[in-house]
Amino acid sequence: MIDQAFWNGRRVFLTGHTGFKGAWMVLLLRSLGAEVRGFALPPDHKQGLFEIARVADDVDHRIGDIRDPAALEAALAEAKPSLVIHMAAQSLVRMSYDAPVETYATNIMGTVHLLDAVRRTTGIRAVVVVTSDKCYENRGVARGFREADAMGGHDPYSSSKGCAELVTAAYRDSFFHAPGSVRVASARAGNVIGGGDWARDRLVPDMMRSFMDDNVVRIRSPSAIRPWQHVLDPLLGYLKLAQHLVGGSDGVAEGWNFGPGEESEVPVSTLVEQLARRWGPRARWQLDEGEHPHEAAYLKLDCSKARTRLGWRPLVGLDLALQMTCDWYLALAEGKDMRQVSTRQIESVMEKALHHA
Repeated sequence: MIDQAFWNGRRVFLTGHTGFKGAWMVLLLRSLGAEVRGFALPPDHKQGLFEIARVADDVDHRIGDIRDPAALEAALAEAKPSLVIHMAAQSLVRMSYDAPVETYATNIMGTVHLLDAVRRTTGIRAVVVVTSDKCYENRGVARGFREADAMGGHDPYSSSKGCAELVTAAYRDSFFHAPGSVRVASARAGNVIGGGDWARDRLVPDMMRSFMDDNVVRIRSPSAIRPWQHVLDPLLGYLKLAQHLVGGSDGVAEGWNFGPGEESEVPVSTLVEQLARRWGPRARWQLDEGEHPHEAAYLKLDCSKARTRLGWRPLVGLDLALQMTCDWYLALAEGKDMRQVSTRQIESVMEKALHHA
């Protein structure tokens, strides 16, 4: 599934490398021998993966804001990458209600700034723009979203991700359509879980924070169904997509879904109960009956296109994803070396990824 020779020595420009998913991506790329230049805001939590696993040791670490087009373009030109992975974002639905302007500026104009810089930078062969499963117009249809479905979004976060998809498609059609030009694709995933995430108002970080402090965690929307997946699964999908883009495969410069199997599409209550059981008897939770902003009750992705055309499939089932996540936070609570814990988790999944055709 993953071609290690492809990545060994490859120069990658990664935005958002200090975030939860971005830090895991750095460790993953370095495990494959890639040379990574990161461009992101400062890390926002001292126990987040970037800090606690000493990810700065694995990346050419540059602080910057994708809302600053001049700084972004200068960093991109200096990096001289052959591949760009755009992951920087305001990634929280509930925060988007409090800071809609920041959300739109980051998720839409940040994508514009990145793609506009790419078209003026030589040597880049491919770009993967990471958005979200929430980019789709959600009408509550009881099937997985397919890549051709309409973009939309009820809240500022979701609509900003739909707009980022439209921006990506417009730049691809306007500036990157000629033979030999940069190949641009988008990747849609969501509800990832794993160690090192401390985002506020996100289910698993809220649970881990409460469990570690022996507090009762308050859960909203227990019946909402989500496609839960370990963070390494979609990241490996992005890398698989990048390989096909650079390799010149036909019909790849477009949008792609990367979600878990149907067995991992479960209600919030199921995830909460299973994580609490793994943590132990001190884990406690209760329903939060207060008023909350709108969130979709049902959300899943149809990933058959990525499975059949890219040869990608999720490697971490729900049980293993929950165990890996719980193990990471338990190891942190026990004072273990979190760089070793994190790299061992990557090694265990990469053993499958490198040998799966």
